Amino acid sequence: MPTTTTTGGRVRRTIGLLALLTAMVAAALAGPSVVTPTLAEPAQAAVHSSCTMTRCADARTARSGWSAKGFPTSRGWYSWSGGLANFAGGQFHNYEGQLPAGATYHEYDVYPRASGAARDAYRIVVNRSTGATWFSPNHYTDFYRL
Repeated sequence: MPTTTTTGGRVRRTIGLLALLTAMVAAALAGPSVVTPTLAEPAQAAVHSSCTMTRCADARTARSGWSAKGFPTSRGWYSWSGGLANFAGGQFHNYEGQLPAGATYHEYDVYPRASGAARDAYRIVVNRSTGATWFSPNHYTDFYRL
């Protein structure tokens, strides 16, 4: 049996498709629902009061080297012993609140390398005012007080 399409049927179908298209575009433009976060819980980094792992000795050595350079605050490469360089990362903002609040911290790489080489995850974070220093062997997942 042949199907005949009336003008009214086409108009209804066109209006329905336009309504569907409009809804899809509106949903795409609006995006997913966004909930404005309130004060979030700090990241769950482990903060230890002392450092006894093997690499802590390396972190203490790096701290001595950076101390001899006056704990530079500018981000960049600095000459190191053995013809190598080490990187000062500038200010560590403590956004997640793992370290004591109310201090200004700076971050420094532990292991020297050729200037411009890829950086690894080992850092020390220093409160230049008090000298308090933390070692992070995994790029700020854990902190160990030196």
